[in-house]
Amino acid sequence: MKRPVLITLLAATALSGGVAACAYNDTLGRNQFLIVDDSALTQQADAAWAETLRTQRQSTDAAALNRIRTVGGRIVQAAGLTDRRWEYALFVSDAPNAFVLPSGKIGVTTSLLALVRNDDQLAAVLGHEVGHVVARHAAERYSTSAATGLVLSGVQGAAGDYGQAAGAIGGLGAQLGVLLPFSRRDELEADRLGVDYMQRAGYRPAESIALWRLMAQQRQGATPEFASTHPSDTTRIAQLEQYIASRGW
Repeated sequence: MKRPVLITLLAATALSGGVAACAYNDTLGRNQFLIVDDSALTQQADAAWAETLRTQRQSTDAAALNRIRTVGGRIVQAAGLTDRRWEYALFVSDAPNAFVLPSGKIGVTTSLLALVRNDDQLAAVLGHEVGHVVARHAAERYSTSAATGLVLSGVQGAAGDYGQAAGAIGGLGAQLGVLLPFSRRDELEADRLGVDYMQRAGYRPAESIALWRLMAQQRQGATPEFASTHPSDTTRIAQLEQYIASRGW
C-alpha cells in the first residue's frame, strides 16, 4: 500500500548516534544498510500517529474497527510480533489505502475496507503492512535517504556556482537509481511476507492476488513503474502468483 506522509515525518525528525552498518535480516535473507533501528523511530512514530489521530477524521463504525483488530491480531500473532502493543484506526477517506508505523500502529481507510470482499483480502492488506515492520523497511528507508542526502550535500559543496544544478540532477539520479527501486523491492518483500502470515493465520493466500486485481481495476491511471515507488499491479500480481505456486498454496 502507499506509504503516507508519516514516513516523511519520521525521516525528517529521527536521529541516531549509531554508526552506519550492514545488518543481516534472516527473514529477508539479505543485508540491510541501517543507521537507526526501529526503537530509534518509536518516539517519532508515536508522535506522527497522535497527530494523524488528531487531524484525520475517524470512522465511528465500531464493528468495522473490531473487524480490523481481529484480523490484525491474528496476523500479528502469525508474524511473531505480539511483544508490542498494536493500535488500529479506521480513517474516513475515498482513497483505498493502509499504512503501518514501526511502533505498532496500523491505519486503514474506509474506502479500502469497502473494497475488500472478505477477511482473507483484509488479511492480505494487514499482512503486507506487518511485513514492512518485520522487514525493518522504515529504518532501512530512513538510513538510505539520510546517507543519500549527505552524499548530495557534498556534491553541491564541491560544484561551486553549479552546486544547485548538480544537486538537482544528482537528486533525480539518486531518486530514480537508488531510492525508488529500493521502495519497489520493499513492497514486493512485504507482499511475500504478508502471504506467509496469511497462511499461518489460517487465511487463503490466493486472495492476495484477488485483492491486487481489485486494486488494479479501481485505479484511474498508473505511474510508469520506473518512476514509481511501487511496483506495477502486473508485476505485483505475477510475483505473488509465482511465489504462492512455489509454496504449494
